[in-house]
Amino acid sequence: MKDFPKYALLLIVLMILQIGVLNNLNLGGYINPYIYILFILVLPFSTPGWLLLLLSFFVGFIMDYFCNTLGLHMSAAVMLAFARPAIIRSISFGIQDEKSSPDLAHEGLGWFTRYVAIGVLVHHTTLFLLETFSFRLFYLTIVRIILSSAVSIFFIILIEILRLQRHKD
Repeated sequence: MKDFPKYALLLIVLMILQIGVLNNLNLGGYINPYIYILFILVLPFSTPGWLLLLLSFFVGFIMDYFCNTLGLHMSAAVMLAFARPAIIRSISFGIQDEKSSPDLAHEGLGWFTRYVAIGVLVHHTTLFLLETFSFRLFYLTIVRIILSSAVSIFFIILIEILRLQRHKD
């Protein structure tokens, strides 16, 4: 509960960047970076599953409201929240400190990059497959998933490095 203001501020900043800047960029139609999922990814390890799903539902609802996407972001965000514990278990070799969160400061660049890459791929695959909901444009959808994931991973890691630098100062 003591970290609530920190996470609330992170969510507000990510939503402003996502809705105000990234959603208005035209990158050829194939690249759609989504950084708002960083909020879901960096919630503490000790976050109960029901709360993680509820927060993801809320975050996805906000994105759907501003993007007029009728539940696509909500579904993808909830899918990411559902898969997050399995992702953490699959790439972790030891038991994480329940008081920490899966961020760059606690886990290191290698672990965090793998974690973000898998999480972003889960989110983007769900989002773009639900968006097309057809095999007619399957290869185009795969290209969108790969390009958007690469750009999203880059931006998320860049934001996390900037957050880490700000905490060191």
